Amino acid sequence: MKGDLFSSEHMVQPAAAPGMTIENAKCVKYAVNGEMMARQGAMIAYRGNLQFERKGQGVGGMLKRAVTGEGLPLMAVRGQGEAWFAHEAQNCFVVDVNSGDEFTVNGRNVLCFDASLSYRIATVKGAGISGGGLFNSVFSGHGRLGLVCEGNPLVIPVSPQYPVYVDTDAIVGWTAGLQTSLHRSQSLGSMLRGGSGEAVQLMLQGQGHVVVRPSELAPQKAQQH
Repeated sequence: MKGDLFSSEHMVQPAAAPGMTIENAKCVKYAVNGEMMARQGAMIAYRGNLQFERKGQGVGGMLKRAVTGEGLPLMAVRGQGEAWFAHEAQNCFVVDVNSGDEFTVNGRNVLCFDASLSYRIATVKGAGISGGGLFNSVFSGHGRLGLVCEGNPLVIPVSPQYPVYVDTDAIVGWTAGLQTSLHRSQSLGSMLRGGSGEAVQLMLQGQGHVVVRPSELAPQKAQQH
């Protein structure tokens, strides 16, 4: 067969080493040699001798999602082979977590991660939002974390002199060393929609970086998530 579809731009290449790599802007490839973790339903193709096992629905088997407090079911992938992961054609990115680091991330942005990483469910300090609260997952240890984001994310430096205020629907994650609290401000937009006129942002202070998606969560997406 010939044509653009079969060009090197679209043709997958054999993995050079075990682990996670970006296959293209919308897909992560994982060369499995042992075990790795992924969100259920994210595997789009695989080859080799791989087994897939759903994780339990307890706290150890799901990641809490922001605002709603819902869980993100996970699956373990074991064996030897290659697997490709994607979610709704969202853009894919890889974060290297080193020993001593912590990366806090919204569960809806998690695609897959090394089994060597540990994670815990954490309530965001100061975010006692009515109707839910704000839950994120904190990753630590040593390994790689695959993320998805609708559009290209913004990585904004945070310093003690310049805190950053982020819409709670737009937050993807942040690095260790940042403190969070809720900030309330007047919003003309919310007034026009018949609200109280008060908008709530997550304020991040300290030294580090915050990752933001380039849009708020659409209402239909919020219901799906």
